[in-house]
This record gives sequence, structure tokens and C-alpha cells, in this order.
Amino acid sequence: MHRLPIRTTIAALVALSLAGCHVGPHYQRPPALTQAPPASYKESPANFPDDQATWKVAQPQDAMLHGKWWEIYKDPQLNSLEEKLNIDNQSIKQAFSNFMASRALISEARSQLFPSVTFVPGYTHNETSANNTSGAAAAAGVSSTAVVPQNRQTSQISLPFDVSWQPDLWGRVRSQISADQYNAQISAADLENVRLSAQSSLAIYYFQLRGQDALKAVLDQTVASDQKALDYNRAQYETGIVPEINVVEAQNTLENARAQATGLGIARAQYEHAIAVLIGDAPSSFSIPVLPLETDLAPPIVPIGVPSQLLERRPDIAASERAMAAANAQIGVATAAFYPTVTISAAGGLQSSSWKHLFDWSSRFWSVGPQVSQSIYDGGLRRATVNQYIETYNADVASYRQVVLTAFQQVEDYLASERILSLQRQQQQAALASAQRFVDLETTRYQTGIDPYINVVTAQNTLLADEQTLATSHTQQLTASVQLIVALGGGWDSTQLPTPAQVSRKLSRSETAIQR
Repeated sequence: MHRLPIRTTIAALVALSLAGCHVGPHYQRPPALTQAPPASYKESPANFPDDQATWKVAQPQDAMLHGKWWEIYKDPQLNSLEEKLNIDNQSIKQAFSNFMASRALISEARSQLFPSVTFVPGYTHNETSANNTSGAAAAAGVSSTAVVPQNRQTSQISLPFDVSWQPDLWGRVRSQISADQYNAQISAADLENVRLSAQSSLAIYYFQLRGQDALKAVLDQTVASDQKALDYNRAQYETGIVPEINVVEAQNTLENARAQATGLGIARAQYEHAIAVLIGDAPSSFSIPVLPLETDLAPPIVPIGVPSQLLERRPDIAASERAMAAANAQIGVATAAFYPTVTISAAGGLQSSSWKHLFDWSSRFWSVGPQVSQSIYDGGLRRATVNQYIETYNADVASYRQVVLTAFQQVEDYLASERILSLQRQQQQAALASAQRFVDLETTRYQTGIDPYINVVTAQNTLLADEQTLATSHTQQLTASVQLIVALGGGWDSTQLPTPAQVSRKLSRSETAIQR
């Protein structure tokens, strides 16, 4: 007679839980900027028509970067290193594990939508003292020696089930699930940000290492030239044509060039070690052959798009936006604390003093009943908690806008770097040509006895400095192009961010292994 009302009550609570209220503010993405993004970048080529002969970027309508962005440099060695990094880099693996942990938190939160069931089987066996019967016999007026104890041993066998459930009437659990889903999306965006950072660091270290090889080639060539000059001056001195000071000056110039060439080994070794760590190798067992940058290697043309597209192309912006959504969901969690909590508890099972009758129908027991709790006074705790999450949301909004502004700044910075370094390199090539002419003229004047040898040394030092500056600016140009690609998101876009439904899906062991 009691089953129908209980079932009806539980069914009603389940329906109410699934279609209950969802308190808290509805999330709407706030504007990324206080004003609309500009139509084009300030440092775009269109705004510098006089410099377009020295540098180029793709036009907005050209194809965007996608996938393996480093392949636009057409360097097989770099491609091989990047592929290994994507597999063995430990920072990427750490970020992936953090992402998987954030997905597990969604399942933890979702479990609160369902009842918890516990099963605590037990068995107890008791034996009472025979001397406890003396008091009862005396009260009955019977001699204790005439009383024979009965049933001194008792047993208790129980197979109880306990069920407890809190229906999500006000959306507290659903808000927490949403917050955890958004946090998992943040973790997914962070993973892509770590991946892009590692990839770009590898490319930058690689070009800097090749730049050191180019500087070493310049100095090696200088050492060879200085050695010939020393041999020439020594021969001239030994025949009495020139004074000893010419030999000393040539010797000093040669040793300085050798010292500079030796010093370059420090930076090259450090770049090589950094690359080894990025690709998951021990620096002791890793090396990259010497190969100077080709002097005619120009930075690739990078499609920059338009500023409005940047909001969808950077994983750090996506992570910052999802942080606002998560903070908004936490406001809903805190708001739900103002409403009463309903707990449905039920217990049942089998209980008997003997195994023989444990499964008899008469051995069953059960109880069920709801309980409602409502906090009446908490000293302002709930209101303070809501205010805390509101301010956390406001802080995340400010952080989001700051990330967007920084992204625009970085794109403008590296566009300017590309343009200015390209122009500087062109000017430096002209300076190098004049320095070479300077050396040729002074060498001729010295050999004809017009100028002293110190003038030749001055010309040689000028030529060496110009060659070093040109090689350095070439390296800076390539690394600036990598930084521009990173500032533009490296080919990533927001469509690659997993949806809340995707991060909530439970992966099989095989799928997890494949992702790892």
C-alpha cells in the first residue's frame, strides 16, 4: 500500500531535478575591446609603400597558416626536429596530462547528479556470560544453582544497502559541471599554447644556432685572411722592407679574430643543448652538424590576415575567454546555496540471526524518507561567496581584454621588426660592399708604400664588424618571422578547441593511448 506514493514522490523529484531551475547569471561573452578592431594592422605593408621592396607579407585574402607552420621555411633538419618535439617534449606531455585530469573533474562533478549506493555486509557473533543469570534468578526467588543458562550465543547477519541522493533542484551541480567543462577547455587551449611555445622556441634556437655557424664562418674566413697578411708582413720584415711594428699589428689582428671565433662556441653549445632538451634528448648524446645560414635565405611570406581574425586564432585568447565562462558558472554554484537542499535517503536489505533464514521474505527490512535542509543564518557567508565569484569574473574580464591587447601589440611589434630588419639588412649589405672596397684600396696603398699598415688593420676591422652585423641581422630577421607566426597563433583557430560535449566524453583506454 505504501509503494505507490513513495515511487510517485521519487519520480516527481527526479523529473524536477532534471528540469529544475538553474540559478545564476547567463553567460555572454563581453566585448574583447572597448572599440572595434581596426581594419588593418598599423605595421602592415600597405602603410609603408616605400619599404615594400625590402619585405613582404601575404595579403589578407591569402590562405591562412595551418598545421605544420615551420614547413614554410623549407628546412628538412628543422622539420625533423619539430616532428620529434611534438612526440617527446616533456612540457607538452605535462600539459596533456593536465588536460586529461581536467576532463576527469567533469566526471567527478557529474557523479553528483546520481544517487550514491553503499553496501556494508556484516556478521557478528556474541556469547554472553553465564554469571549474568544470577541477578535474574534472585529476583524470581529461584536459587541461582537451579538456573541453567539458555541461548548464551547469538549471531547477527546483515546485508544492508544504503541509498542517498540530492536532486539538483537549483542547478548547483549543473553549474559546477559547466565550470569544469570550461576549465577543461582552458586546459585544452593551454596545451596548444604550450605546444606552440615549444615549437617556436625550437625554431628560434635552431636559427640562432645557424646564425652562430654563420658568424663562425665569417671569423674563420677572417682568420685565414689575417694569417696570409701576417705571413706577408713577416716576409717583408725579414727582407728589411717594413718595420717590425707591421708584424706585431698583423699578429694582434690575427689573434683577436681567433679569440672571437673561439668565443662563439659558448652560444652555439647552449643553443644545441636547449634544442636537445626541447626534443626530449639528453644534451650529452645530441649534436647538430655545423651548417651556416645561407646568405640568400629570406624569411617566408607570412599571411597576417586582418586584426579581427586574431581573436579566433590565438589559444591564449581562447583560454582567457573560457576562464570568464568558468567564473560565471561558479557564480551559479554559489547562488544555489541560498536555496534549500533536499536529500532522499533509503535503506534496505536482509537481516537474520541464522544463515538458514537470511534469504527468507520475513528477513527483509527497509526505510525511506526525504529530508529538507535550509540555512537560515550564516553570518553573510553565502552573500560573501557570491560577491567573491562576481569579482573573480570581473577580474577575468579585465585579464581577457589585457590578453587581447597584448596579442595586438605582439603582432604589431613583430611586423615592425620584420620591416625594419629587412630595411636594415639591405642597408648593411651596402655598407659591407663599401667596407670591402675600403680594404681593397688600403691594401693596395699599403703595398705601394703610400699608407702605413695600421690603415689596413682599420679597414679589416671595419669589414669584419660589417660582416658580423649582417649575419646577426639575418638571424634576427628569421627569428622575428617565427615570433610573428607565434603572435598570429601559429595556424591555430578556435574551431580546434574541443566543445563542452567533446571534453565530457569518456575516452577508452585505446583512445587515451593514441592521444598520448
